[in-house]
Amino acid sequence: MNKTDLIDALANDSGVTKTTAAEVLESFIKNVTKVLKKKGEVRLVGFGTFTTSKRKATTGRNPRTGATIKIAASIQPKFKAGKSLKDELN
Repeated sequence: MNKTDLIDALANDSGVTKTTAAEVLESFIKNVTKVLKKKGEVRLVGFGTFTTSKRKATTGRNPRTGATIKIAASIQPKFKAGKSLKDELN
C-alpha cells in the first residue's frame, strides 16, 4: 500500500472526501515529524510508538574502491509496534 492507496482507504472508511483524508494524513505526518525533531515521542496506545535514537559517527568502506570513509553521527527515527498490533499480526 502506498500513500495514495492509504488516502483512498481512509476516505472510504471514514466517509470523507479524498481531499480531506489527504489533508488529515499530511497533518499527521507533519505533526509526528515536528515532535520527533524536538526529540519527543508519539505514543499511539495499541498501535505503537514513534521515537528517535542517536547513531554515533563511524567509519566505513566504499565498496567500489575499498577506501575508508567517515559516516557522520545522525538521529534515526524508530517505530516500536504496540501489543495490539503485534497480536493482530500473529
